[in-house]
Amino acid sequence: MSDLLMWASVVGTGVLELWAAIPLGFTLKLNPVTTAVLSALGSMISAVIVIFFGTSLRNWLIRRFQSKKGGRGGSMARIWDKYGIPGLGFLSPLLTGAPLGAAIGISFGAEPKKLFVWMATGIIFWSAVLTWAVAMGLTAFMPGLAP
Repeated sequence: MSDLLMWASVVGTGVLELWAAIPLGFTLKLNPVTTAVLSALGSMISAVIVIFFGTSLRNWLIRRFQSKKGGRGGSMARIWDKYGIPGLGFLSPLLTGAPLGAAIGISFGAEPKKLFVWMATGIIFWSAVLTWAVAMGLTAFMPGLAP
């Protein structure tokens, strides 16, 4: 498989889910730094699409995940109420994934540019942490497969 195709696979998977892109990068035997960067890039692409261009997708996600009682239930609402845009943007890539976290933030009234900055910060941080954790796990438990 060519490097470009492997990179595109990790970025494409990162668009859908950060948690899946990182193991894919290791499975494809990419360098851990490359894996973290490509996974983060994919996740940021999905956040940009939802925050800035995905009005109909955003509206569908809002309808789909709103509480049946008409309120904003759930952990994301508690994070929003306690920490605002920084907390939601930083934690949603880890807890819900970037596309859903972006939709939730916009549905709560977050300013799009500010939400993207905090989501990008969270995506970069969690990509680095999760990639490091996978690399350390491989080193500790499967030394032959370690990067």
